[in-house]
Amino acid sequence: MPRQLGELEDAVMTRVWQWNRPVTVREVLEDLQQERSIAYTTVMTVMDNLHQKGWVRREVSGRAYRYTAVSTRAAYSAALMNEAWSKSDNPAAALVAFFGMMSPEQREALNAAVRIVQGDTPEEEPAAPAEREHTEVEAGEEATGEQPAQREAADDEDPTGR
Repeated sequence: MPRQLGELEDAVMTRVWQWNRPVTVREVLEDLQQERSIAYTTVMTVMDNLHQKGWVRREVSGRAYRYTAVSTRAAYSAALMNEAWSKSDNPAAALVAFFGMMSPEQREALNAAVRIVQGDTPEEEPAAPAEREHTEVEAGEEATGEQPAQREAADDEDPTGR
């Protein structure tokens, strides 16, 4: 599991992720210098450390290295959330507390992510009420008490009724 990036490591990785292309120490330095006073050797050391830790890969380009992110910021964030959640002695309570801290926009993003994971596409129209009810019932038992496996077995019978 990844450990959280330090402040300067995060500032460097933010640029590498945002630019989404091979970058040099000089490019990162010049961008960082718009916000703070920082030495070339400091940025070079941070980028070398990020390489040693496996956050970036590098290749020689002339007399310099070009650095590329190994994974995305989203993957990094997900790994941190997963690590924190897995350390909880009560994961369900941790999720409830986490969801309770979310803004309405974050909850909508969560709902969109759940729809994606479930295979629903954002372009799909919402199901009509009758279809929605049928889908929700399919997740559990039918009103008749049949389990989904029983229903599938019945569906496999000869359509002619034989």
